[in-house]
Amino acid sequence: MQRPQGAQLQAGDAVLFIDRKEREYLRVLRPGTRVHIRGGTVDVNDLIGGPEGRVVHNTAQEPFLVLRPTFAQLIPNLPRQAQVIYPKDIGPILVWGDIYPGATVIEVGVGPGALTIALLRAVGTDGRVVSYEARQDFIEMAQRNVANFHGPAPNWTVRLGDARQGFAETGVDRLTCDIAEPWDLIANAAMALRPGGLLLGYVPTVMQVKQFVDGLRAYGGFAAIQAFETLTRFWHVKNLSIRPEHRMVAHTGFIIVARRTVPAEIR
Repeated sequence: MQRPQGAQLQAGDAVLFIDRKEREYLRVLRPGTRVHIRGGTVDVNDLIGGPEGRVVHNTAQEPFLVLRPTFAQLIPNLPRQAQVIYPKDIGPILVWGDIYPGATVIEVGVGPGALTIALLRAVGTDGRVVSYEARQDFIEMAQRNVANFHGPAPNWTVRLGDARQGFAETGVDRLTCDIAEPWDLIANAAMALRPGGLLLGYVPTVMQVKQFVDGLRAYGGFAAIQAFETLTRFWHVKNLSIRPEHRMVAHTGFIIVARRTVPAEIR
């Protein structure tokens, strides 16, 4: 599914149905079907060709605002078997990872494909994404999500296998890893990355940060190492009631970035 243009909904569009309590339900518009939602149904044919941003009612007379999801709304609603990387982390991953149009990026660990979609959007049609994943079921889930919510991706290659055994690619611009023991990839990442290339790790615990950063420094082929986390707090704004939301998207993971340096024998 390519990014839709214009205000009219099209067959194959992913849309959000948002109810009165702002709960979100992600569906794909397939002609000739009915969407089942909140104890009623909506005829998809009545939506196709109509405007985005209108309110519709299901057969139980429940109202829903219909919108195409932003990428931030899409991510937490993706079908998944593994934990998804949250929007608050994907943004910094793209910025601190310096993912740019035309880049060649290796991704280790695909999960449900949320970061994969973000990488494909960032590198554009002139870039390339190569994903390594050890589990076939994760690959199949990511492939379905990419097909349904991104569209054709001829510049995406998926490799089933253990990235700790090495990478087939060399001269790579960027390498991201979302696995439990990223320090096991340091030597292989160094061989795959070009000088000046960037390695980015995403881990949930402080001890993993410590071991990964220590491993990068001990290896000697990486510099400009940074580690950080992001916290997001939404606010409730209604009439004169203005306060932080009761629930906060606080810690989810740490992001570690490092730059590949020229080998000592060349320096």
